[in-house]
Amino acid sequence: MNPTIPELSAKELTTAIRRREISAREALEAHFERIDAVNRSINAVVTEDRDGARTLAAAADKLTASGAELPPLHGLPMAHKDTHHTRGMRTTMGSRVFADQVPDFDDLIIERLKGASVVTTGKTNVPEFAAGSHTFNEVFGTTTNPYDTTVSAGGSSGGAAAAIAARIQPLSDGSDMGGSLRLPASFCNIVGFRPSLGVVPLVPTRDVWAWLGRAGVMARDVEDIALAMSVVAGGHPEVPHSCPAGPGRFSDPLERDLTGLRIGWSPDFGLGVPVEKEVLRVLEAQLHVFEDLGAVVEEAAPDLRDADQVFSTTRAFDFLLAYGDLLKQHREVIKPEVQWNIEQGDALTGQDLAGAALARTRLAAKMRDFFGRYDVFASPTAQVLPFDASLRYPTSVEGVEFETYLDWMRSASLISATGLPAVSVPAGFSAGGLPVGLQLASAHGTDVELLQVAYGFEQTTGYARRAPDLPVPAAGYADNGVQRGG
Repeated sequence: MNPTIPELSAKELTTAIRRREISAREALEAHFERIDAVNRSINAVVTEDRDGARTLAAAADKLTASGAELPPLHGLPMAHKDTHHTRGMRTTMGSRVFADQVPDFDDLIIERLKGASVVTTGKTNVPEFAAGSHTFNEVFGTTTNPYDTTVSAGGSSGGAAAAIAARIQPLSDGSDMGGSLRLPASFCNIVGFRPSLGVVPLVPTRDVWAWLGRAGVMARDVEDIALAMSVVAGGHPEVPHSCPAGPGRFSDPLERDLTGLRIGWSPDFGLGVPVEKEVLRVLEAQLHVFEDLGAVVEEAAPDLRDADQVFSTTRAFDFLLAYGDLLKQHREVIKPEVQWNIEQGDALTGQDLAGAALARTRLAAKMRDFFGRYDVFASPTAQVLPFDASLRYPTSVEGVEFETYLDWMRSASLISATGLPAVSVPAGFSAGGLPVGLQLASAHGTDVELLQVAYGFEQTTGYARRAPDLPVPAAGYADNGVQRGG
């Protein structure tokens, strides 16, 4: 194996394939060799189809040799998030209910990635039904963090984040309702991007008007985020939301003069949200980076008092709609946190829904006011450092006790409730060597401008280039516990 292949970004790797410096088959075998070397330590990739992937890679090389125009992600090996349906490949949702499900269709984001000529290799681990930001389930077990395999990789896109950080692949699809792209990105020292509503439609869906959950992408650097978004972005006739940032916008230059940019920073979201002192120490030491780039940084937060009501009510409603029928049929095998969330939805009244609609309207007005004064809102992505992977979720932060499995995720879910684009970018490491992410959010439709700000920070700091030092299984070990086959 070419030892440099796992370190290449998606842009670098696809460029090398396009120039015939590396074949798609070589890239694929490097991907498999990296899985064999490190996956047993982190349990990120949980299903593989090596024969099918080799067929795709051979076809990619044939297309390269033909001299035809090549798609943007030509020959790039990629395992997909296990909550995204993949035609002909098992999609378990991390649940025993769907342990043997093999869909006959692709979700839209997968369809677009395949259309861009990625080589689909398998699936990455998720919490059951993507519920919660710690990746464990009773089908495949727990995914751990490449920077410390005793702690969580986050979730729900935790398998994807761990695979990217571990240099198994340079980018992945993901999704985010309460932080599922941003929190694992923070825990694993990568970039996770939640786009504006309508940029990556959720198709198929039972509710075409759903707005809280988003499909998005993760990568080791912002340039790869933009490359992937140029493929997966774009409206769809089945979903009525307009697309405020189409695929062409993500090809705009990422270099941008940040002189005069106005950034509001808050350590507690203006609500007293508890955040571990070590997380704040790392982040506050980085604020000068924006000032050095010419931006103005002030401590300020939007009025987020309505955000908890909006998030909790909308999430409960969405869980009832998505999984209410399943709970009636399979209660005995669905984890208690999901049961609780569905039951919260079932208990909603007309008054609850009316109250949430009014709260969301007030919240939107307050966000317009904030972004009339500031260009970007900066905050902690996660309230905690990556935690003991044997836990289900943190039950307290800085002496504040939590009631539900979602409470420790408020740093992300408050931003979800606003509906605005948000990105987590690597911002340094704790004294113990654990990653810390900085969350940046901006006004609806300013997705590209937000990535430009994240790019400026990333290029100045370079934290994402610090790779994990993963333990490698004993020589001769061949079986990672990965379930193979379509």
